[in-house]
Amino acid sequence: MNLLDNFINECDIALKTLSFKKSGTGRSYPANETSSSLSKKEKSLSAQLMRVNLAGEVAAQALYRGQAMVCKDAEIKNHLVQAGEEETDHLIWCKKRLEELNGKPSILNPVWYAGSFAIGAIFGSFGEKTSLGFVEETEKQVVKHLEKHLDKVSKNDTETIEILKTMRADEDEHAQEAIENGSESLSEPTKKVMSFTAKVMTSSSAYI
Repeated sequence: MNLLDNFINECDIALKTLSFKKSGTGRSYPANETSSSLSKKEKSLSAQLMRVNLAGEVAAQALYRGQAMVCKDAEIKNHLVQAGEEETDHLIWCKKRLEELNGKPSILNPVWYAGSFAIGAIFGSFGEKTSLGFVEETEKQVVKHLEKHLDKVSKNDTETIEILKTMRADEDEHAQEAIENGSESLSEPTKKVMSFTAKVMTSSSAYI
């Protein structure tokens, strides 16, 4: 595709992502069919956690799209696109669970998408190994983030727990795939900046 076609395509994907109309791989919803009985406090906490995770999945879509757009290696580009499609499953699951908990998505999601797309494109422009290193580090940080949520969520909320566990397994797999494809470890200062940026996003999305 030429530059204009690429721009139109990315705008279309962005709109579908932000309106939660983007289709994933069709994997089944990890949560149980029966709804757990939760107190108002437990339900509120789960809704807050899933709103944060939904914002994270919006950002993940943009990161992968930004990296794929500038990637020159066809095989790695396909890997990035495929990983992004698998992340779309997470987006769908988080949105569904948030609705079940009567929660609302963060109004800052468009900001996270735009910023993450730019970050993905920047890291992707540094070369395939650095781009994969960014994927590796991002996924490792997401795994730690999900583990914290698993510690926070009520043990009674088995639906949210199953979703988080499935997402954690997927994120860990994506990190391993990046390593297998030749990722290059990022510098410690870069990792710290990524961690700080993620904290800003998660703390803001929890309430706004």
